[in-house]
Amino acid sequence: MTDSLMVVPAPKAGSQRVSSWSLLLHNRLAAIGLCLLGMLVLVALLAPILPLPDPNATAPAERLRPVLSEGHLLGTDELGRDILSRLIWGSRVSMTVGFSATLVAAVIGSAIGLVSGYAGGRTDNLMMRGIDMLMAFPYILLALAIVAVLGPGLMNALYAIAVVNIPFFARNVRGVTLALSHAEFVDAARLSGKGHISILGTEILPNVLPVIVITMSTTAGWMILETAGLSFLGLGAQPPQADLGSMLGEGRAQLFTAPHVSVVPGLMIFLIVISLNVLGDGIRDVLDPRLRSGALLRPGPRTAVDPVRARPPSANPDAVLDVQGLETGFTRNGYYSAAVKDVSLHLQRGECLGLIGESGSGKSVTALSVMGLVNSPPGIIRNGAIYLHGEDVLAMPETKLIACRGSRVAYIFQDPLTTLHPMHPIGRQVEEAIAAHQRLDRRSLQERSIALLERVGIPEAGERARHFPHQLSGGQRQRVGIAMALANDPDVIIADEPTTALDVTVQAQILDLLRDLQKERGMALLFITHDFGVVAEICDRVAVMKDGAVVEMGETRAVLANPEHDYTKRLIACVPEIGQGKTFLERVSVLFRSENRA
Repeated sequence: MTDSLMVVPAPKAGSQRVSSWSLLLHNRLAAIGLCLLGMLVLVALLAPILPLPDPNATAPAERLRPVLSEGHLLGTDELGRDILSRLIWGSRVSMTVGFSATLVAAVIGSAIGLVSGYAGGRTDNLMMRGIDMLMAFPYILLALAIVAVLGPGLMNALYAIAVVNIPFFARNVRGVTLALSHAEFVDAARLSGKGHISILGTEILPNVLPVIVITMSTTAGWMILETAGLSFLGLGAQPPQADLGSMLGEGRAQLFTAPHVSVVPGLMIFLIVISLNVLGDGIRDVLDPRLRSGALLRPGPRTAVDPVRARPPSANPDAVLDVQGLETGFTRNGYYSAAVKDVSLHLQRGECLGLIGESGSGKSVTALSVMGLVNSPPGIIRNGAIYLHGEDVLAMPETKLIACRGSRVAYIFQDPLTTLHPMHPIGRQVEEAIAAHQRLDRRSLQERSIALLERVGIPEAGERARHFPHQLSGGQRQRVGIAMALANDPDVIIADEPTTALDVTVQAQILDLLRDLQKERGMALLFITHDFGVVAEICDRVAVMKDGAVVEMGETRAVLANPEHDYTKRLIACVPEIGQGKTFLERVSVLFRSENRA
């Protein structure tokens, strides 16, 4: 990565569906864990047919042979027993007990969680209080107590480990089931006449199964470690049977004279547990669709830019904002799909450009690309240039780009309830927007924030500044968003469908406010919408987007009077007019039928 450009590997072209298996193998750590665990399990399974000496045969004359001794690859222990043979047989025992305990805990704990979460009420309360009683004891002490009651032995250790891990599965599954039990599709299943068992088995369990699998994959290594811990204390495998914990316990007496006796089984425990952990992380990523798409990854501070992007030779000298040949897309499972293709548009000072198109046409991706706000991963700008007063934004150093956000280019987002912080008063949030680019004292910040709130039409701004976002109406929240966008007198404001969620009266007020502020401050305004009626009211020029490309651009009046592209004609036809009645529906249906024939 350089100061001026975020370098990313070029993804493969096209868009294809990648299998879960391929995705798992593309995760290097998970693939290494899978290969390592596979080899260890294979060797353990082949223990009966491998040419190994008897793991329990003692030979005092051969005791404490070092590693790589003749006939003993890993040496011998204090009784002359071959460590390699005992290691393989001990791994077989430890993994069998650990995996079996995981399966038992998963079945019982998941069943408790499913029933508790689905039944709710008194049943949920009784079952969860029982789980809470188990969780009230430290799990190691509880396991020791169970083995002390049942007696030492591998089977009793298995029961103890399974019991202490049941609450972990029960709590995880119960939480997911509780949310699903009130979902619409479950209510629909009840109304269709399905019984409770059928709903649990066909509606809820398939949705909970990924959680169960992920929990099993991440706890199996811990259960093997617990098995080794009990055997280390003499409560698991009993002599002469070997498992990794008992080998580690027997070798501690020779830790200084023959360290390999304890180091070798300790290293094997480490390899098994670490391989299970990294494999479990990979399985979690594969089974969670949000993780596999990159939606939950921490995005970078700016959108990734292809280092070999094609860029136009120069900017439009008269434009405040000039976008040329922009191509922005997303990578998924190693494949690239373009969302915006060869988009070119410009804005002059004091001008309002409407960017119009249906949902999914690429309007918001275009707007977010201007200041590098498309999340990376998975977003990437492949081609084009974005000029702000003649300076290429995509080549700006990261610190300068961040400084431009809010000061030179500001955004008004579609849903202010999701962009405003729910835990801070609106006045403080406006102050924060000012303080990000201006050094003012506390009093000056408060005065300026209240003045901005008054300017955008918030009544009793001084009092309302102490209110939280949820205490305001939708129109008032949108006005707060406009105030934050105006906080530093930007050259360009990008309004991303700011009136979509508002009623007609409030929508008209917001449009009037934006138009007045634009004329008052001489700002360039990029107004994103899907409504030609809004475009006709506020925009000087309009650019029509379809499938990620601009299909028509021109003066608003000219485009409305004589649209050239069929898509533009359909968008205009979808704007209802008073008194049209049935003729409106007939006109729209004719246009769509002609498109289908074409």
